[in-house]
Amino acid sequence: MGKQKFYDTALKQERAVLVGVIRPGEKPEETKEYLDELAFLVDTAGGAVETVFTQKMLKPDRATFVGTGKLEEIKGYVQSEEIDMVVFDDELSPSQLRNIERELQVKILDRSNLILDIFAGRAQTAQAKTQVELAQLQYLLPRLTRLWTHLERQKGGIGMRGPGETQIESDRRMILDKISLLKDRLKHIDRQNETQRKNRVQLIRVALVGYTNVGKSTIMNMLAKSEVFAENKLFATLDTTVRKVVIENLPFLLSDTVGFIRKLPHHLVECFKSTLDEVREADILIHVVDVSHPNFEDQINVVNETLKDLGARDKPTIMVFNKIDAYVSPEAREEHHEDEKVTLTLAEFKNSWMAQHNAPALFISALHKENLEEFRQLLYDMVKGLHTQRYPYDKLLF
Repeated sequence: MGKQKFYDTALKQERAVLVGVIRPGEKPEETKEYLDELAFLVDTAGGAVETVFTQKMLKPDRATFVGTGKLEEIKGYVQSEEIDMVVFDDELSPSQLRNIERELQVKILDRSNLILDIFAGRAQTAQAKTQVELAQLQYLLPRLTRLWTHLERQKGGIGMRGPGETQIESDRRMILDKISLLKDRLKHIDRQNETQRKNRVQLIRVALVGYTNVGKSTIMNMLAKSEVFAENKLFATLDTTVRKVVIENLPFLLSDTVGFIRKLPHHLVECFKSTLDEVREADILIHVVDVSHPNFEDQINVVNETLKDLGARDKPTIMVFNKIDAYVSPEAREEHHEDEKVTLTLAEFKNSWMAQHNAPALFISALHKENLEEFRQLLYDMVKGLHTQRYPYDKLLF
């Protein structure tokens, strides 16, 4: 009897190379941060980043995004290191995608495609799944031709050109039909959600907002004493979770929403507008900031811009600077002493520019349960103020 063979059926971790363009006026640390975030996205999707290629350009090349010399350099690395995919930090046009794929002969993704892939893996509810599928089809529609490149070799000859074109047309029609079906389904889900929201009468609504991976779900778990999925990955939360919270004798509704991110694909924002209705209809926003992140100020601006787009910028907002235990001062960072966490005292945080420019501002560590009483008290006071104003005859508080 022959020797039995065993095969490894475990999924191999895909190895990736990142590519970014440095535009005029862009600081090297900005480029580094964009690419670090892209690396975190690859990690969240389950890949491993091997190296990063950057090129200084006035604007990306229309045909191949980077210059031909740089593309040759990437090709050499991809072939010698047996890389599985190349990820670009900006959205690629259909022709760029086709040209780069033809040249490099490996899987090519751009930032939008990668984010869509993560969203697809994270979607749990019918609403999130429908939203992601809709965004994926809208992304795919202009890129359909590259799926049919195998017909390009059959140039000339009777009957060789037609079937390919017909196939693309029928695929496009199928996708357009599916898009309109998904849009109808989303409208139906939105109506159901609206009815649910209308039924939540006589309760003040509070929504947690912020950049992705700043600790919103941890704060949600802490305040609502519930188990909302939280981990150190981008877009851990995709579905809006609403919980009833009671502080002392005062009940209110708290919702945790999907995190915002830079360069979020436009069609994804459009598809997820309905999920963000919780933000639009909230009475109070808790804007959570990861103060340990080297560029948390930029993240604040990204969130504020997104809130402006949603028409929710002027709502009463509590700025909560989370992860104070992991804070590193800019001086220590400049001298590359990131390991020396120069943690400020609470009094120093309260006297900092962060507190002065963002009233009301709080400094907490949700993980280490630091300064949570002050947070609860401020939240209680704000909710109570709105509650008594809106429902003056409510017996609840007297």
